Amino acid sequence: MKLVVAVIRPFTLEAVKTALDLAGVTGMTITTTEGYGRQRGHTEVFPGAEYTIDMVPKVRIEIAVDDPDVETILNTVVDTARTGRIGDGKIWVIPLQTVQRVRPVADP
Repeated sequence: MKLVVAVIRPFTLEAVKTALDLAGVTGMTITTTEGYGRQRGHTEVFPGAEYTIDMVPKVRIEIAVDDPDVETILNTVVDTARTGRIGDGKIWVIPLQTVQRVRPVADP
């Protein structure tokens, strides 16, 4: 089992969630976050002043995936979140050694 972590642009989230649902994903964790990569933020000009925005808003998606499904999930996220511009995001895959459900198992 693997943990697929994707950091994407916030406006692509709904399309990515829909595509992952169609790909058979039954659960995910989504976190609103900020960061920067190669683009190192950007500057914006407001009346009378220029502001540097160092941290860019992003969304982090975490999905526990069975090994045979990893490639499908990666391709789904990349194809759906890609805009072709710098800052589209990153995806990484981490091995999961143990997964434990918190909810107790029902008594027979």
